[in-house]
Formats: sequence, C-alpha cells, structure tokens
Amino acid sequence: MGVGKTTVGRRLAKRLSMGFVDADEEIERAAGLTVAEIFDRFGEDYFRDGERRVIARLLEGEHQIIATGGGAFMNDETRSLILEKAIAIWLDADLDTLVKRVARRNTRPLLKTGDPAKILSELAAKRNPVYATAQIHVTGNDSPHESTVEKIIEALQR
Repeated sequence: MGVGKTTVGRRLAKRLSMGFVDADEEIERAAGLTVAEIFDRFGEDYFRDGERRVIARLLEGEHQIIATGGGAFMNDETRSLILEKAIAIWLDADLDTLVKRVARRNTRPLLKTGDPAKILSELAAKRNPVYATAQIHVTGNDSPHESTVEKIIEALQR
C-alpha cells in the first residue's frame, strides 16, 4: 500500500512495450463497485475471493504487467498462481515513505480503522516474510518512480 504499484507498473509496461492492468480496477469493473464499497458491504474475505478469481483470469491472458493489491499475494492460492505463471516483483519502501504516500488518499479500506503508521507496520511484519518469496525484490523508498522502474529492468535482465 502506497509503494507505487500502479504508477511503477504503468511505466514498466510502457518501457517493456507490454500491456498493463491494475487488478483492483478489474475487480471494480467486474463488481460494479469500488474496492472500498466491496469491503464495506461484503467484507475482506469476499473481496479476496473475487480478487483471486480476477488475478487467475488475468494470468491466463496475454503477457502483461499486472499490479495486484498488497493482500493478494497473501492468499496461498493466488500466490501459487502468480509464482507459477508470472514473475512476482515485490516493490518495497520504508515505513515513513509509505505513511507519507498513503496520506494522500483516504480510499484504503485497511487504513480506515486506526493509525496508518501502526497499521502499515503491523501489515509489514506479517506480510514481508511472504512477500520475500517473490522472485524480485526492489526497494523504491522516496526515489522517483522511474528509478524503481530502472531497478526492476536491471533485475529482470539478471
């Protein structure tokens, strides 16, 4: 959350002459609701099930850059699909950078229940060991998104 998945993903796709899709946007299109509305009306489990199905469909399509929400990779089935059919890239940033970035938008369902810094810190403690199973790990921190794209391209060429 706040690491720049969509912005970096769009730029990476352009640099690699590939298509780009944001899984959250695809979920919203399929449901006719925003991610926040899905969370509010049906809960996180319902959202994660739809997310898993959408990502599975996207992985069956053409080669493209797919930006997934941070919780998607936490689902065992979704993570297995991604690791089997794609190259997973963990975009990382320090807590201060993430807090600053997420403060720009109030549409993040998981941050509506308390202090964003505390929630992001707790999520990182739980999620980072799982994210570490991604084939590529890139830290962006407060550097320009184009710098993050360069790091990804370098990692892909190794």
